[in-house]
Amino acid sequence: MVAYGEDGKLGLTVTFESTEGDSELYEAVLDALVTEVPQVSGIAWGVSVTISLPTAQGFGVSASGAIASAMAFQRAVGLPYEESLRRAYSVAHKVERLRSTGLGDVTALAAGGVERRLEAGSPYHGSELLNGPGRAEGWSLTTPLVLAWRQGSGKHTSVYIDNPDWKRAISEAGLRQMESLSQGDWGPERWGDLIQSADAFSRESGLIDDSSRNELVNMAAGAVASAGLDEEVEVMLCMLGESIVIAPADPADQGEWVESVITELEKVGLKGLETKVCDLS
Repeated sequence: MVAYGEDGKLGLTVTFESTEGDSELYEAVLDALVTEVPQVSGIAWGVSVTISLPTAQGFGVSASGAIASAMAFQRAVGLPYEESLRRAYSVAHKVERLRSTGLGDVTALAAGGVERRLEAGSPYHGSELLNGPGRAEGWSLTTPLVLAWRQGSGKHTSVYIDNPDWKRAISEAGLRQMESLSQGDWGPERWGDLIQSADAFSRESGLIDDSSRNELVNMAAGAVASAGLDEEVEVMLCMLGESIVIAPADPADQGEWVESVITELEKVGLKGLETKVCDLS
């Protein structure tokens, strides 16, 4: 994400260098930022955006784009790094809420790693950018992962969280799983608990049965079996996209399996991408 500008009427031109995204996201970030940072007004802005993953697939693209653009605008006018970062998380959270996109993605990114959210809300707030009310914690062994999806599929998060029935089902299923996940210490020893809870959530919420997601999971599981790895890795649904993540049963795994899994995924018509759990923020 690169932001640039010149003196003139406040506005924004968005250029996508790879995958096409949603220009309105970056416009909403700029609008929200103007109310908090007067320095960004009176500038004709441009941003150059590179997106490595498809949108509306449960990969947190909108949250990461909102954070990155809020950060880029502030740094372009010379604001300090730490102040800019805290405000970027705060502004991105507001924009996500306003646009009904993401389900705690901003707070998760603020924690980094394998995250559990203990309190809902923005990670920073107010003019002093104090901590909270959102609270999350994470750990990371930079565990290797494979993301996979079907080309051309995906639903905007607002389809679910703006629908009362879906919102209730998702909230109730999420609360049930967090009751157990929020107990005790949070570290690599909880990896298996997280995998089990992710599977339970996808079924109890009904998401696994919507938009042919069950078929997608079965396709990926078949690819994993063809690679002879069904005892070593787990296939899990991404929320709320039509996509899956393939993760090792052992979080300390070094990822020797990744290439063979991606090859088998491509044979069944799924796009696969190698990545890893990020470091702590």
